[in-house]
Amino acid sequence: MKEYKVISWKIGLSGNNQKLEDTLNSFAKKGWKVINIAEQSTRIILERDKNR
Repeated sequence: MKEYKVISWKIGLSGNNQKLEDTLNSFAKKGWKVINIAEQSTRIILERDKNR
């Protein structure tokens, strides 16, 4: 079974790219994988196995 997480991100802040990279790497260490980044939105959808 899969579980999902949606995170919102604010675009245009100074140093924002590094903060986003750090956030995604933090989630990746916990087993989350990015499955969608909405182009016209600030939402990023993550997925991982629930029974890991």
